[in-house]
Amino acid sequence: MPYVETAITVIAPARVVYELAKQQEHFPQFMPDVESVTILERRADGAVSRWKTLVEEAPIEWTEDDRFDDDALRIDYKLLEGDLDTFEGSWTFTESDGATHVVLGVEYDFGVPTLAELIGPTLEKKVRENSEMMLAALKQEAEHPSSFDKLRMTQGAADAKQRTSR
Repeated sequence: MPYVETAITVIAPARVVYELAKQQEHFPQFMPDVESVTILERRADGAVSRWKTLVEEAPIEWTEDDRFDDDALRIDYKLLEGDLDTFEGSWTFTESDGATHVVLGVEYDFGVPTLAELIGPTLEKKVRENSEMMLAALKQEAEHPSSFDKLRMTQGAADAKQRTSR
């Protein structure tokens, strides 16, 4: 099964970048290829989210289960249903010297073997480009947030710190 891993360095604390990534319903505000993310269920340790995206102007929709590990600063996600057969992976956030190294891993399968044989390299390129776009948008938002987003990220980081100190 194809796997793509992309990474980026963000000049912001890991906790802030992680908390921003957990707020997926806001992704369409700063990620052009993400049309909508609807949170269907929110739990202390994760969420179920419904995604609508565009890949080369083609709509792709799915529902995923997102698991948040606040101690490890890690998000694991897995497809529940949608236009793909397999779509799962993780986001990891590692801080060093005031910067955060974010790694996004994606394992995917569109479920049509002949399609994969014919356009496999193109699909991999599109998954890689989409992952890089998501990371670049997250970097931009973390490093240059609007006033509203600064408040939201600060509150999210404070809430997470309070949860871990209990």
